[in-house]
Amino acid sequence: MTICRKRITFSSGISFLIASMLCCLGGCQDGPLYALKAVNPYFVMKEWREDDAYGVTDHDRRKQLAKLADSIEYYAPERQEYWASHLQQILENDDSAEMRRLAVLASGKINSSRNLTLIEKGLDDDSVKVRMEACRALSRIDNESSSRLLASMVGKESNQDVRNAAIQSLAKHKNAISLNSLRLALSDRNPATRDLTMESLRGATGKDLGNDPDVWIAELEKNDPNEPNQSGTMLR
Repeated sequence: MTICRKRITFSSGISFLIASMLCCLGGCQDGPLYALKAVNPYFVMKEWREDDAYGVTDHDRRKQLAKLADSIEYYAPERQEYWASHLQQILENDDSAEMRRLAVLASGKINSSRNLTLIEKGLDDDSVKVRMEACRALSRIDNESSSRLLASMVGKESNQDVRNAAIQSLAKHKNAISLNSLRLALSDRNPATRDLTMESLRGATGKDLGNDPDVWIAELEKNDPNEPNQSGTMLR
């Protein structure tokens, strides 16, 4: 039995080493095993096994953070506040983009004004997937402050995937800030972005005006009290 266990352990170790090397060669840049990129995998495996015997590993931390993201919205306010401080530390200091993404996901479910402060850190993150998660988190917070953050991402974000995530999230925001931002996005040269914007407008307005951006623009301008009509007067 002892020999069998040793063979299984040796085989598992080799498989893990091969997987880790493939991850590095393939350009893997984040995740719960982020440290593997910077150090010798053998020593990391040895260190991980020792950590597993004495405390929490990076893998365990990721699983725990994922569980927190699934349940934090049901916590009492004082517990949410307690965890908000930990989430802030992760967003500011953790090297793993996956850990920061999960921190943003959890932050979006906190029932206090502090959630926007945490999510805003995610909007400024170097990782595309963290910024996308921040945009998705804002979709669940329908107020003007959240809408302004999304509108800012639509206007300034250079990565198309992140920008599209912001446009999609504005579908959940039924206010003038959201509508104005989506109206501007209709002028995008990318047909896919225009189509996505019209889909978001269907959600934000509750209307379906078809697939012609000009029809949507005309309708939005008609209902904008700050937009001058053809006679030069302001629409009412």
